[in-house]
Order: sequence, then C-alpha cells, then structure tokens
Amino acid sequence: MIQQALEQFQKERTVIVVAHRLSTIAEADQILVLERGQVVEHGTHNSLLHQGERYARYWKLQSSQVAA
Repeated sequence: MIQQALEQFQKERTVIVVAHRLSTIAEADQILVLERGQVVEHGTHNSLLHQGERYARYWKLQSSQVAA
C-alpha cells in the first residue's frame, strides 16, 4: 500500500525518501547510500547490486531475512 502511494506521489516530482527497508527504494531513479553522514555509494538499484558493495550486502541480508 505504501509503495503504491509513493508511486502515485512521485509522478513528475522530485521526492526524497529515507528508508531502512531497501525494497521501498528499489524502483527509485537514484539511490544514495549514506554512512556516518557521507555518501558512500550512489546509483540505480541494479548498478548498486552489480557493484557488490554495501548496498548489495544490505540487499542480500534483508532478502534472506524476508525469505526466512
């Protein structure tokens, strides 16, 4: 339900979403990964997964927790 509301709200707008659940932001045009207030990674969901760094580790961790 929240995902649908965000999709409708985002149309033709710039929206900043702060999320701990990565599935909430997976469809975003750009994702910024912050650590201690600094941007440490940025890109699309697929590009961040491909980089295999923090975002990819968090995604894998959250995905395994949902499946369990």
